[in-house]
Order: sequence, then structure tokens, then C-alpha cells
Amino acid sequence: MAGGKGEPTARPKLTLRRVLAAMGPGMVAALAGADAGGVATYSNAGALFGFAQLWTVPVMCFLLIVAQETAARMGCVTGKGFASLIREQFGVRLSALAMLALLVSNTTVTLSEFAGIASALGLFGVPAYLSIPIAAFAIWLLAMSGSYRRIEKILLAISCIFVTYVIAGVLVGPDWGAALHATLIPRFTEDPRYFSLLVANVGTTIAPWMIFLAQSNVVEKNAREEDLPYQRIDTVTGAVVASAISWFIILTTGAVLHGAGVNVEGAEDAARALAPLAGDYAEILFGAGLAGASFLAACVLPGITANAICEAFGWERGSDRTWSEAPTYRILITAIVVISAGIVIIPDVDLFGIMMIAQVINGLLLPVLLVFMIGIASDKHIMGVYANGRIWNALTWCIVIAVIIFTVLMFILQAMGL
Repeated sequence: MAGGKGEPTARPKLTLRRVLAAMGPGMVAALAGADAGGVATYSNAGALFGFAQLWTVPVMCFLLIVAQETAARMGCVTGKGFASLIREQFGVRLSALAMLALLVSNTTVTLSEFAGIASALGLFGVPAYLSIPIAAFAIWLLAMSGSYRRIEKILLAISCIFVTYVIAGVLVGPDWGAALHATLIPRFTEDPRYFSLLVANVGTTIAPWMIFLAQSNVVEKNAREEDLPYQRIDTVTGAVVASAISWFIILTTGAVLHGAGVNVEGAEDAARALAPLAGDYAEILFGAGLAGASFLAACVLPGITANAICEAFGWERGSDRTWSEAPTYRILITAIVVISAGIVIIPDVDLFGIMMIAQVINGLLLPVLLVFMIGIASDKHIMGVYANGRIWNALTWCIVIAVIIFTVLMFILQAMGL
């Protein structure tokens, strides 16, 4: 089976029960991307430009499906994680460099998730010195729980809180016709902030760690070639649901904040601004969504980082391994949680500067990882009949080129202070 060099495995009949059993990896990976940074990006887009960037949602959804389906397919066919395949195909040095960048990037992103938790719970009067230690301990306990199935179920349960964004969008009473028109017909402005947000949108939708997470989750679930149709359903469903969440965030802030001329610097600002304009319920729902989004991403980032690094160097890993069996894996998770939570509660720390460092590293790392992914997914010696076809390769290369262009433009715009 592993290697996928033969004919496609005979598949059992597609049934609802098997589809539901396969659900999880793609959904968790996609929804975890709608984190504090993502909520802030979408909120800013709506506040500044109303519905003008709703058209980006279906485009980003398609790009996410391409990247996540490829990662899931590699996991099903090879039974290996992305880090292991990088080491095998590109050598230890390149793998070590990629893992170092991933460690720095994911730690700073985890830090931003704790900042999101602090901001969200601060809306409800809970101080950071109380909310962060409790959240950090809960996240650490979940990561150390020893059962992937249990972790996945808890994360999927947490994901249900994203429905608050949909409810908030309905409560504010937007112009649905205008929203639909803006979703189908692209609109541009000459404001340089518009393009800056387009760049941020790409980085928010497809983050490097999401590729590792999608493939690792499939491997952890022991999915195989015959499970590919079900994993594809899971991948597409996750991408569509995550995109719907981002659409409703832009809709809500575009309908309420843009017309009032309210600018926001972060997701928590958007939540606070909604109260006097759309009512306390809108603020509560938006704040609850931010807390859930941040907590979900903070739960998966330390584990996926430790898993990728240990996999790249052949060390024992996995939530079902004890401290004595996988000390490096558990130490990495503990260190990432403690460092991230500790920095957030330091008075006057420059969280924005730290998050910008993560954005820069992500911008540099993502194109490299996508090139690695194309090389592996296109190799018939590895993927056999499940290797990328010409059309899928062309689509993935389009993502790589677009990400490189957007990343260069992001650096230029940041250098210009735009």
C-alpha cells in the first residue's frame, strides 16, 4: 500500500457513516487557520473597505483546497508526515533549516493566539494574568492527554463556537444583495491598505503550519489510499466552512463599522466597536468567536510544531507517548506553551512586533514548503498513480508564484510604512 505504486486500491461503497468517520483532520486544520490573526485581518478588511473584499473569500477557499488536498493525499498514500518526506527527499540540512524556521514562526504565532485569548476574555472583564495561565494549563493538558481521537473530538467541539460569527452577521442586518454582488464581482481601490490586506489574506488563509497539520492529522488517523475520497470530502468541507466564517466576519464588520467610519487595529477592537452600533449581543458573539478561534489554534500549534521537528530528525513523538518514550516531543510542547504564555503577560511587551516577525518568516517559508510539496506530490516513485497531474501541478505552481509575488509586495509595502 505505502508508496502508492500500484493501481488505485478498490474502494468500499461511499456511505454517510464512513464520511462522518473520516471527518476531522481537514476541518480542524482549516478552522485552526481562522485564528486571532485571521479574525483581525478580516475585521480590518470589513471596517476599512466594507464588502469590497468579500470576493477574495471564494478565491482563497479554492487555494486552500488545493494545498490541503495535496497534503492529505500525501499522508494517505505514504503514511508519513510532511517533515519526514522533506528529510527523505531533500536531505537533513534543508530539513533542519525548514524546521528551525517553523519553530520560530509557530512559537510567535502561538504567542499571538495567547494574545487573542487575553484580548477576547478581557472583553468580559477577565484580566490577562488570570486568563492566560488558566488557558495555558488547559492547552498543555490537552496536548498531553495521550489520545489523538480525544484531542480531535475536543477540538471539533471547540470549533462549534465559530457559529457565533454567523449569528452576529445575521443580527446586524446587512444588505444581503450587496454582499452577494461583492462576493461575485471583484472590486479594487487605489488605497495601498487595500492591497496590504490582500497580501495578509493569503498568509492568513494558507500558513506553513497548516500543511504540516493537515498531513499529520491524516497520518495520525491511519487513513490510507482507500480513504482518499473521504479525506477529500473532509478537506473540502473544512475549507468551505472556514471560508464561510471569514465571509461572515467581513460581512459583520463591513455592514456595521465601515459605514460608521470606525477603524480597528485588531479583532478585539472590532468586538468593542460593535456594541454601541449593533448591540451588546454582537460584541459578545464576536468576542466569544475570537476566544474560541485563538484557543483552537493555540491547542494545535505546539503539538504540530513538536511533531514536525521530531519527525524530521527521527525522534519519538505523539500524544500517546509518555515522557520517557518521547521526551523531546513533550519538552518542545511545554516550552512553546510556557514561553508564549509568559511573554503575553509581560507588561508593555511589543506583541505587534513579534507577530510581524512571524508574518515575515511565514512569507519566506511558505513558498519553499510549497515547492517541496510539489516535488513530492509529483514524484510517481513516491505517489504512484496518485501523483499530481498537470492541471493540479499548474494550480499549485500558481499558488507558489502568487505567494512569492505577494510576499515581495508585502515587504515593499511594510518598508514604505503602508
